[in-house]
Amino acid sequence: MRPPRLLAAASSLFPRRSLNTAAAAAATSTAAPSSPAPPPQSAAQPLSTQFARPSAARGHGVADDLASTLRALLASSPDGPHAFHLLRSAALHTRLPPNELVDAVLSAADAGSPAAVTLLSHVLTCLSRAARDCAAAAAAYSRMVTRGVVPDAKSRTDLLVATARGASAADALTLFDEMRCKGYYADAKMYDVVMRACVGGGMHGDAVRLFDEMAGAGVKPDERVYAITITGLCKLRDADRAVQVLGKMMEAGLKPRDFTYNSVVGVLVKVGRMDEALRLKDQMLLATGKKMDVILATTLMHGYCLHGEIGKALDLFDEAVRDGVTPTNVTYGVLIKGCDAEGMTDETYKLCHQMIEQGLLPSTYEFNLVIKGLLRDKQWKDAIALFDLVVDTGVPDVFTYGCLIHWLSNHHKLHEAVNLWDKMKEAGVKPSIVTYHSLLLGYCEKGCMDEALKLYSEMPGKGYPPNEVTYTTLMKGYIKKKAFDKAYALLNEMHQNGVSCGEYTYNILINGLCMVDCVCEVDEMLKRFLSEGFVPTTMTYNSIINGFVKAGMMGSALAMYRQMCEKGITPNIVTYTSFIDGYCRTNCCDLAVKLLIYMRCNGIQPDIAAYNAFINMFCKQGNMSHALHFLVLLLKDGLKLDVTVYNSFVTGYKNLKMMAEASKFYYSMIKQRIVADTEIYTTLIDGFSKVGNVAFALELYSEMLANHNIPDDKTFTALTHGLCRSGDIDGAKRLLDDMRRLDVCPNTVTYNMLINAHIRDGKLQEAFQLHDKMLSSGVMPDDTTYNILPPTNS
Repeated sequence: MRPPRLLAAASSLFPRRSLNTAAAAAATSTAAPSSPAPPPQSAAQPLSTQFARPSAARGHGVADDLASTLRALLASSPDGPHAFHLLRSAALHTRLPPNELVDAVLSAADAGSPAAVTLLSHVLTCLSRAARDCAAAAAAYSRMVTRGVVPDAKSRTDLLVATARGASAADALTLFDEMRCKGYYADAKMYDVVMRACVGGGMHGDAVRLFDEMAGAGVKPDERVYAITITGLCKLRDADRAVQVLGKMMEAGLKPRDFTYNSVVGVLVKVGRMDEALRLKDQMLLATGKKMDVILATTLMHGYCLHGEIGKALDLFDEAVRDGVTPTNVTYGVLIKGCDAEGMTDETYKLCHQMIEQGLLPSTYEFNLVIKGLLRDKQWKDAIALFDLVVDTGVPDVFTYGCLIHWLSNHHKLHEAVNLWDKMKEAGVKPSIVTYHSLLLGYCEKGCMDEALKLYSEMPGKGYPPNEVTYTTLMKGYIKKKAFDKAYALLNEMHQNGVSCGEYTYNILINGLCMVDCVCEVDEMLKRFLSEGFVPTTMTYNSIINGFVKAGMMGSALAMYRQMCEKGITPNIVTYTSFIDGYCRTNCCDLAVKLLIYMRCNGIQPDIAAYNAFINMFCKQGNMSHALHFLVLLLKDGLKLDVTVYNSFVTGYKNLKMMAEASKFYYSMIKQRIVADTEIYTTLIDGFSKVGNVAFALELYSEMLANHNIPDDKTFTALTHGLCRSGDIDGAKRLLDDMRRLDVCPNTVTYNMLINAHIRDGKLQEAFQLHDKMLSSGVMPDDTTYNILPPTNS
């Protein structure tokens, strides 16, 4: 008769499987025919209960009971299905140490028997698959090997998976190498597991090494092994080997999946072998009979973008969409970054807009690229409109808001900058100190110093104590309003608050004095700063010299130059260029030429600004032959023309009413891909308007807008003058709407021309309406306005 304890254990462990009691009894009687009956037990405890709550005192007893139960189960059922269930319970629901678990099995089954291998392989699989870490499984495996049992390939594969997951890819590789060194059998699946772990852990070279060793081990790679090997080679950017292994895979009669093809296409793209990538793409599509998918299309687009062939990338995008491919965020991101790198702002805007319309959101990085590009090309309204589309999605970050606020503040769009600031707060985006400085700059540029001070006082409470940039921004605002005493008071406040005052701040104050026509006070201020420990630099003296030059005080500029040299501060090209500019401004051409010769003799290469001073002087004099002579010298020195040089020539020829010659310089500039600025467009529009070619002036105006170049009040004045002279008064009046749309304030001259044109046409009512509109716009009439308007009867 079976011992009651074992019966209790069996029934407890396997409640759904009734054991064959007769067979068990027979097995027991066969195993121990003369054994005496056990003493009676009032309450036999099942073995599973002992497993669940083991104690150090009875640990050996649990292991012994497990071994005796296993012997009984194996005797009754040599195939061991019940033994498997018992071992699974023992492995998963007890705290029996792995060593004792293995020893218990081996006390029930001989180490050299197939049963021992089968049972212990099952134990290893259970421990490997169930444990959160691999420690128990690894300890059990080590004990098995020590006791001379080698678990089967399947359970060792499970152990390798557990090791890679619970320890590291390196540990899994070490274990696998040890197995192979001992001559244990390894199949393709085992190689795949370890190679996949290596690739996942960045050990790509080790994965490839294992693949190379498979042939020597007599293991034939399967599709998964080939695929992971190719992935590893692609990660290593070994395009040659990746292509080679792909070829071997196909020779072996294995069909690569799309992912494998895409990986090889991707590495060919990355190493610059675009033609091979395209050939492989064609081979893939032919072999699979499929159309190009979004991953392959995106990979090839990325390749074109890397090579600067954005046009081909966009063509491929259009082709893919026509073929039914649905672009992803990654597809759009690749194209946006590629177009941005080539300065194709309109394309980045179009792609981003299209992406959003299709329900996809760009990454914050990509969105910021688009916004920065639009602002770079002065398309700020498009930037704001695009921003409004995603403002509630979480895509814009503090950098997005900062870019927009900074640009708007720099371009005197304070109202829009403040609106964005409010939106940023509503969205819960915390401003950075850079954002504070941007809005502070906007207030200071507009002269709104009360609002600037309010913002400045808010900063410490938000965790941003004012620094040197904060103070110098406020100083520049006060300097612009000619409130120099307040600017200087901020310097004292800086000292009191322990903010270090560097060269930048002192130079701002000195340069500010020069800019607001207070250059006479600059010498005294410099002495004061020197007493505070300020050490002037070349930049400091250049600012002062330039201020004296602009004021026409060449004697004072020379005195400052001598002081500079006495202090051992070396003049540079900027210093000499300021003097050349001053001499040219005062028509002292001989002195300017002598200084140019002096520079050359002392090894100082004249820069573009020095040459342009001469060119601008001669162009203003109408002496175009001398201006062209200096243009030749400029080119001989290897300098490239910039927009200021072109503008000097265009202005010179415009003043001589030689618009054909002015046009030649303009078209030469466009050919050299130099971007025309507002000043040069205005000069051309004014010139063509004055010679009666208003149609071409309007074409230039349209081109200006198409190039996102914002006209100013002088541009509109020139165009209004031309339209009024040609009799197109309605067209001239419509320009007011354009000015309002572009946020350009009309000046008094523009209104006077329109009022005068209406009076000439006998439209007195319209003329007085324009006068009223002028007043409501905040533009004050002058004496000319009232001389034009007829007197009214009181």
